[in-house]
Amino acid sequence: MKYWDDFFKQEEQQEYYQQLMGFLREEYQTKTIYPPQEDLFTCFKACPYEDVKVVMLGQDPYHEVHQAHGLCFSVRKGVKIPPSLRNIYKELKNDLEIDIPSHGYLMDWAKQGVFMMNAVMSVVEGHAGSHQKKGWEMFSDHVMQALNEHEEGIVFLLWGNWAIKKAELISNPQHRILTSAHPSPLSANRGFFGSRPFSKTNEYLKELGREPIDWRIGE
Repeated sequence: MKYWDDFFKQEEQQEYYQQLMGFLREEYQTKTIYPPQEDLFTCFKACPYEDVKVVMLGQDPYHEVHQAHGLCFSVRKGVKIPPSLRNIYKELKNDLEIDIPSHGYLMDWAKQGVFMMNAVMSVVEGHAGSHQKKGWEMFSDHVMQALNEHEEGIVFLLWGNWAIKKAELISNPQHRILTSAHPSPLSANRGFFGSRPFSKTNEYLKELGREPIDWRIGE
């Protein structure tokens, strides 16, 4: 966590971040907010900056009960696999012939250096996009800028127009960017299926002299 600790200390000095945290304190006290407060920054705890090899950027968290736990697209074991993740698993099977996992808990990826952040990191229960334009966008821009400065090459997986907009923050020529449609049922047929992001990511990692990801999810 060392680098991320320094990163947070820097953000905490900034007015936008103080306002965002004040807003969130009020929201958590008065509404049902996902992910639970203790899970808000799971993606940072699960994947130290020094270890980041792949960045997977989501839009905002799942907004139904028990789903969001601070890693984009992931749900805890025992929770029904949401449609976007089901489509990610379908593409994983088509791409690398990996059997579709029985659960949606993606911590195995995070532990190997897949940093899975939502660009907006909180949401009101049942109200998708309800915490947009409260400061998270600036925060996630700053995270992307910090990742852009990483000493080693990173593969950025940007799915959907919302994530693709962040590509302009990635200027370091050592990084690689893979874009496609979003895996949600509304858009997966428009370019996510068949994009082979998992094998392409591993090819890039090998080119960059980094260990590829084992995309299998344990039971």
